[in-house]
Amino acid sequence: MIDADLFVTDLAEVVTLAPGPIPRVGRAMGRLGRIHAGAVAALRGRIVAVGPERSLRRLVRLRPEGRRVDGRNGTLVPGFVDAHSHVLFAGDRAFELPLKVGGASYAEIARAGGGLYSTVRATRRASDAKLLAETAARLERMGRAGATTVEVKSGYALDHAGELRLLRLIPRLARRTGLRLVPTYLGAHAVAPEYRARPDAYVDQIVERTLPVVARERLARFCDVFCEPGFFTVPQSERILRAALALGLEIKVHAEEFVLSGGARLAARLGARSADHLLRATAADRARLASAGVTAVLLPLTAFASSPERTSPGRALVDAGVPVALGTDCSPNSWVESMPLVLAHAVHGGHLTPAEALTAATVNAAHAVGVEGAGRIAPGCAADFALFDLPSVDQLGYRFDAIPALVFRQGKPDFPP
Repeated sequence: MIDADLFVTDLAEVVTLAPGPIPRVGRAMGRLGRIHAGAVAALRGRIVAVGPERSLRRLVRLRPEGRRVDGRNGTLVPGFVDAHSHVLFAGDRAFELPLKVGGASYAEIARAGGGLYSTVRATRRASDAKLLAETAARLERMGRAGATTVEVKSGYALDHAGELRLLRLIPRLARRTGLRLVPTYLGAHAVAPEYRARPDAYVDQIVERTLPVVARERLARFCDVFCEPGFFTVPQSERILRAALALGLEIKVHAEEFVLSGGARLAARLGARSADHLLRATAADRARLASAGVTAVLLPLTAFASSPERTSPGRALVDAGVPVALGTDCSPNSWVESMPLVLAHAVHGGHLTPAEALTAATVNAAHAVGVEGAGRIAPGCAADFALFDLPSVDQLGYRFDAIPALVFRQGKPDFPP
């Protein structure tokens, strides 16, 4: 017999994402590992059995203090992994929206007091208590939408002490919310306002002063760079990323969001864990990313909000053999907290199939943030999953309004409705 303290039964489908390579590429992205009329058992926060309910009822022994959950003929999927977020910030930029709708450029909005530097000012002024409260509230809403792992970037302080402060808040946020948070250092989000006339001096500070502390104190798993004209050039980005690699950090690149910048080529050449955005990437870029095994993290709702003339290039990347992952890009510029909504936009705008989108939001996203045990329902994995009142996983991606009925984090209902 298999002892369990959680037994989820009466499900129309369990989607395991268990079989197959990690990350999935090409046709493998459509293979979900469905179990019809399935069930899942867990003990002390880890999955101990998954399979057809008729079989598991004979094998699983629920402990006296255990809990049986009626799946109500719904669909159980792995907890979502949000592979790209800027969720750690203070304030908002709602005042920019009428300017955007009116056709104002990013530079014009910045001159009106908005843009990224507006958030930098608000974040620098905010106390730790304010940052923790506002960010935890966002993360908890992301959790209620089904996310159980979230990548969290710094990048809204843009000075040595401020960036370290943001990174040191991330473990506190993880304890407060119960989510698995993956920290990424993004001091190279933009050139600090004090260094606008001396961008290379700001790069010096990142490389010589901040990165060594980030690595020594293990404040981040990754180092990211916004490689784009007006932000960081390819040579500046390469210098930062090579310094991070030398210190034992893995690397990511914001690439080809607004213009063709060379960021995707840099990510492939340096073997980055991921290249993110990629709205302007070329066929040659896609081939390089596929050859190098770099995961493409797509942010379809950011494309919808900021570059409506461009759709997320999901179909082209999958067809080119690039592993594709998804993220919310939750930030003051594109405030998105729902991974199911991201899936729907990846399908309707990026032309992924619903199965490919779910793969991109689970096992591939887990690979993109270096958490290989996440995004699957399999024995030994954390009991992180979301229960939807839907008759089939095919409804995810098809529907824009899908909301989990229950979300489990390590076998506990951390985010009930």
